[in-house]
Amino acid sequence: MMLARRSLLLGAAAALAAPATLRAQEALPPILMVHGNGDHAALWLTTLWRFEVNGWPRDRLMAVNMPDPLARANDAVPQDNRSSSAEQTQRLAAFVAELRARTGAPRVALIGNSRGGYPIRDFVVHQGGATQVSHAITCGTPNRGVFDWEFNEGSEFNARSPFLRRLNGGASDVVEGTAFLALRSDNDLFAQPDGRFVGRPGTPTGITQDGPALRGATNILLPGLDHREIAYHWRAFREQFRFIAGREPATLTVPAEARPVLNGLVTNLVAGGATNRPVAGAVVEIFRTDARTGARIGEAIHRRETGTDGVWGPVTVQSDWTLEIVLTAPGHPTAHYFRSPFPRSTEVLHLRPPAPLTEADRAAASLTRLTRPRGYFSWPRDVVLLDGREVAERREGVASLAVANLRLPAERLGTPIAGVFNQEGIAGRVLPLSENRIALLEMTW
Repeated sequence: MMLARRSLLLGAAAALAAPATLRAQEALPPILMVHGNGDHAALWLTTLWRFEVNGWPRDRLMAVNMPDPLARANDAVPQDNRSSSAEQTQRLAAFVAELRARTGAPRVALIGNSRGGYPIRDFVVHQGGATQVSHAITCGTPNRGVFDWEFNEGSEFNARSPFLRRLNGGASDVVEGTAFLALRSDNDLFAQPDGRFVGRPGTPTGITQDGPALRGATNILLPGLDHREIAYHWRAFREQFRFIAGREPATLTVPAEARPVLNGLVTNLVAGGATNRPVAGAVVEIFRTDARTGARIGEAIHRRETGTDGVWGPVTVQSDWTLEIVLTAPGHPTAHYFRSPFPRSTEVLHLRPPAPLTEADRAAASLTRLTRPRGYFSWPRDVVLLDGREVAERREGVASLAVANLRLPAERLGTPIAGVFNQEGIAGRVLPLSENRIALLEMTW
């Protein structure tokens, strides 16, 4: 009788707790995340995981793909596969409406990296979106421009452009009713006084590291973080979470699920840049690999040819598996992405074909690229090794490099190759360029 009564009491307590937990989750605003210039939603992968393990319901988190993520050379002049500032704001408004309709929430929180902060500011402050947005966070957004020049005044990134003059023309950069946070760094290549990172070394930009700050907002400087880390690093996540939730996150790590489910899109690489429009007819194969050597373990665990929607999955894996993801897309080299384990499920494991080969690439027997999408390599801050040695592209000072290359002779074909970024390491295989194959050791963190 006592055991039965205790079970009834525990059951009643659980029944009372469940609605309370549900109400607490529903009180959290849905969060919509906007990537930067030329990027896609996959960069928010680790941020999505961190919000999720800290209690944000998965269906109240949304990282979006802007269809044409690259800005026009001149904001007022149409350009193939590029977008204007007005188009970005219109698309953001549609995404906000979609997320509100899906969740039933009256307001959402917005987080944008780099160019992704522009439509957030425009929508909330200048297009009447404040009633729909509870929190607005810009991360490394060049709010005062990347440069202030007479040259190319039509560029969206020029402080003299009509767009930025309008965006920055008021007495304040914020609007009543929406809480604003601006995250910035002292290691941001697009907030530099010298024009070397925008093709004009020795020419003053007229911009300083204070350029991403917003008047009237909460402004936080996170020293050492680079232009992408200021959005995607765990230190940036902590500030994002605290600002929206009003409390500290319970964890900054990402505990693993037993059987993550992976999915995403194949999107396009076109002349002059990238789009996030889906690619049909691409083939994605996934293999489990040996974590030490990068060698395949068995046959492919997944194979699918994309349709018009570009979807390549889903596939179920284990959270301790290293993987080789092979992407074959018409007109591009075959990409072999070697990846460290995925601790949790995701719908934004988006894939793009590799960039075109250079003449130096074509003359080599093999090409291996070490890539870091969610941040740059910075020296002496980071340890960056490819095949056991410092990468040839090592640059001291401001973090500005996210890809390193190594070309190896024919005698190395089929052998293991390792990439290291600080505490993350990935093993891959040296592949023959004669078969139009490239190995990419892609860092997750």
